[in-house]
Amino acid sequence: MRNLKDILHQIDFQLISGSLDQEINALQFDSRIVQKNDLFFAIVGVANDGHLFIDKVIAAGCKTIMVQRKLDLPLEITQILVKDTNEALALAACNFYDHPADQLKLIGITGTNGKTTTTTLLFDLFTQLGYKTGLLSTVVNRIGDIEIPATHTTPNPIALNSLLAQMVSAGCDYCFMEVSSHALHQNRVAGIRFSGAVFTNITHDHLDYHHTFSEYIKVKKSLFDHLPSNAFALSNLDDKNGNVMLQNTKAKKASFALKTMADFKGKVLQNDFSGLMMSINGTELYTRLIGEFNASNLLAVYGVTQLLDLDSNEVLQVLSNLNAVDGRFQFMNSDTGITAVVDYAHTPDALENVLSTIKSIQNQKSKIITIVGCGGDRDKSKRPEMAKIAVAFSQQVILTSDNPRTENPNDILDEMRGGLSATESLIALTIPDRKQAIQTAIVLAQAGDILLIAGKGHEKYQEINGVKYDFDDFEITSELFKQMRK
Repeated sequence: MRNLKDILHQIDFQLISGSLDQEINALQFDSRIVQKNDLFFAIVGVANDGHLFIDKVIAAGCKTIMVQRKLDLPLEITQILVKDTNEALALAACNFYDHPADQLKLIGITGTNGKTTTTTLLFDLFTQLGYKTGLLSTVVNRIGDIEIPATHTTPNPIALNSLLAQMVSAGCDYCFMEVSSHALHQNRVAGIRFSGAVFTNITHDHLDYHHTFSEYIKVKKSLFDHLPSNAFALSNLDDKNGNVMLQNTKAKKASFALKTMADFKGKVLQNDFSGLMMSINGTELYTRLIGEFNASNLLAVYGVTQLLDLDSNEVLQVLSNLNAVDGRFQFMNSDTGITAVVDYAHTPDALENVLSTIKSIQNQKSKIITIVGCGGDRDKSKRPEMAKIAVAFSQQVILTSDNPRTENPNDILDEMRGGLSATESLIALTIPDRKQAIQTAIVLAQAGDILLIAGKGHEKYQEINGVKYDFDDFEITSELFKQMRK
């Protein structure tokens, strides 16, 4: 429990009615689970408005409510008015959990692509070096050896601060955290003190939410704008917006790049399915990871370690032993000589990066077959572009369902095909059933061919009309490969 006055520390509020002299059991923004002695925040979200559920909250016994518009409530209800309940919730959560981020070295990684790989590699590296470490990622949250399922790329402020507090209690030294543009825009990390931040890249994505690319960039940049002077800001200068992220930040500025001069400079020396040979600041490194995009991720990881004053030789030794992240360029081979690559690539840039990597290591006699779809209820503008990129790099394309969610899968596929010319359409089949699409690709493939199954990566479900069905691209492909033996 916490005293309400302490929870409201540094929050600009106006007391409309009731008393501030009370103990609060928990913070809540979900009216379905609120209880007596909780503090309820009426959040204005994309789909719902918490102000519409106040009667239900009061009926549940809650007598302390924070709003961003004044309501006509009984005088015995403590009504607290703020400008933005999203921001107030984040600040209150920091206070409620005693600012756990201040007791860790918390590093935030933001960007369109590479967040999950970079955070996970950092977690694995620091763990192998003997540090008790935390991870907050799209795939899973971890507190040392303990795994906690992830529901969002960046948790809500209550869950976030609770997880950070658990890390502090477990004795963690570091935490590596994905910071999404949605989380930044919704003030989920307000009040959180980062020891450092990393920018991987920014490309076409989430324009259904941010509306314009300039707004998307501005939101990403806000993470760096709020860094304290004793933190570091590490940015990818291969991205044309890399320097933009460093403008106006108070933090120590640093950079990494493969194609231009930077503090941490890399170069790809060799790249194939056996791994990647690269140099980092003149030192050669072999790694099991594949592709130029992973070389960039490794550079970011190395840069973070050096900005945190770790021994360079020890870091390079561990880097060479790290494995690929689940669903990120994860590949397998069939007994008949077909290679299948499962990758989360769900943006035009990510898809092009993966296909470019495959093309660079492709046998001249082999062909690339790409199975790809686009998620429903998400940015529609990238759908035709995704199809066009797939066709540009492949000898055969199969357009299929991703997570259609509440949309008609055929409508999504029609919008993808809309990006193709009549000639391009000749190599693009449309098979809405994802398993059937993968099976067809395997039938069409011959020894030496490479299948790219893109879009879902680590996800172990397919969401259709609000229901999540078991579906794992890697597992299904592996099973179909085994069936070829019979």
